[in-house]
Amino acid sequence: MKKLYIMLGVVICLLAGCSQTENRNRGVFLLLDTSGTYALELKKARSIINYLLGTLEPGDTFAVASIDTGSFSEKDIVAKMTFDQRPSTTNNQKRLFIKKIDEFVQNVSKSKYTDISGGVLQAIDYLNEVGTGKKYILIFSDLKEELADGHIRDVPFELEGFKVIALNVTKLRTDIKDPKQYLKRVEVWRQKVEQRDESGRSHGGVWDRINDLERLDAIFKK
Repeated sequence: MKKLYIMLGVVICLLAGCSQTENRNRGVFLLLDTSGTYALELKKARSIINYLLGTLEPGDTFAVASIDTGSFSEKDIVAKMTFDQRPSTTNNQKRLFIKKIDEFVQNVSKSKYTDISGGVLQAIDYLNEVGTGKKYILIFSDLKEELADGHIRDVPFELEGFKVIALNVTKLRTDIKDPKQYLKRVEVWRQKVEQRDESGRSHGGVWDRINDLERLDAIFKK
């Protein structure tokens, strides 16, 4: 009888998918601020993209999108790719990817508004649809959100299982005069990422900030 129970357990486990290996493919969605002086920072963003292309492996997914007036839109995705399992094909995909990025950087138009929340919502939607095992949203911005009239972004982020990292969060002129503004802006975004709903259920992700672009290896560290 004991053997029968063991066999039944094995069968149930197989039917439930216990034999499947954990999905360890990474999905990275990089948001680029194109407002004001931040459009001039895109050369730094290219170095981040070069690092990511050199680090991501076959089976991983990478997408880059702009943050502009209304960022909750597929049209803002500059380049997106799930890399093939064949290394030679992956290399060709990465060359095509960086070509699209170069064209974008050369022709980018400055945005009047900065819809960071819309970009994050687009990133969540995209990475969930792709179904990667590990999800990363990178925000290349000063984190100062300015919404156009009529744009509503009071939707809580469903970020469980995501790691959200702010990159190159430069200080504004007003921050130099009053550092509390900078610290408050960063703290507001940390809370948006890590928050819980009214019932106490966590829908938050992991928050981090990297200003030193020599520390990009910290992106994929726990």
